[in-house]
Amino acid sequence: MSVDRETAVRALDANPEPRAEDADLLSAIAGGDRVAYTALYRRYAPILFGLVNRILGERGEAEEVLQEVFLQIWKRAGEFDERRGRALYWLSTVARNRALDRRSTLKSRERLAAAAPALPETKRRDPVADASLAEEARHLHGALGEIPEPQQKVLLLAYFDGLSQSEIAERLGIPLGTVKSHARLGLAKLRDVLRGSRAEKESNRP
Repeated sequence: MSVDRETAVRALDANPEPRAEDADLLSAIAGGDRVAYTALYRRYAPILFGLVNRILGERGEAEEVLQEVFLQIWKRAGEFDERRGRALYWLSTVARNRALDRRSTLKSRERLAAAAPALPETKRRDPVADASLAEEARHLHGALGEIPEPQQKVLLLAYFDGLSQSEIAERLGIPLGTVKSHARLGLAKLRDVLRGSRAEKESNRP
């Protein structure tokens, strides 16, 4: 049994008697009941925080993920099926999956940072190079403007905000498969637009 699963099991064992109203609270939350949401948060936030913190090992990240967990619960409380198990099992699964996603994202960022070359020695700025970079930035901005808005949002969140695809799905409230499709189509469209822009620029040269 993995450490993460052991933590979840201990959390469940600490509350061996299911509370009959848990399912009612989730049902009320699915209907937009904020009072029920507050009650569920007060009841289970400490337990879920312990699980998330054990997985991540960093309190700041755990606190942030816990808020994401309860946001997901608010949005998806209607998915809970009492016939498939206790509410705490479902809540723990949501928390564990969010924490594992965050841990994976953090490790990816660490690997990228470790693989990044050292910054070169600072040199005098080159006005010509700066102008060229500014022109490239304008081309990129214009190209993004030609991409359908759903694809544009996914690319901006991925490459400018650094979100994983699962985080983007949660942020936008759309299926993960849709995020992957938007990213693939958006990148293809972006390449086509930039390629066309470069070709036009070459043809206009004297």
